[in-house]
Order: sequence, then structure tokens, then C-alpha cells
Amino acid sequence: MTDRLLASFAFAVFLGFLGILFWFVPQWDLGIVLALTLALAFWDLFFHDRGKG
Repeated sequence: MTDRLLASFAFAVFLGFLGILFWFVPQWDLGIVLALTLALAFWDLFFHDRGKG
């Protein structure tokens, strides 16, 4: 339970960092890369190891 909570907190911090990056460098191609990065991180956090444990 605490692992999932800590991972969610880390994801929120990562989301904040990428949001600040996009806010100060508003390029559409950077936005695409950031969106893909967030999608992969979200997938890894919530769906990757669901069958184990």
C-alpha cells in the first residue's frame, strides 16, 4: 500500500516538473514528447506489474 502511495507522489512530482518545463518552453513538439513521457510513466505506474504479487 505504501509503495503505491509513494509511487503516486513521485508521479505527481514528475508531472509538476514536466508541467513547469512546458510552461516555460511552450513548443508543440516538446509537448508531444512530454505527453508520451507521461503516458509511459502512467502505464508503468498503474498497469505494468499488476499481475505480480
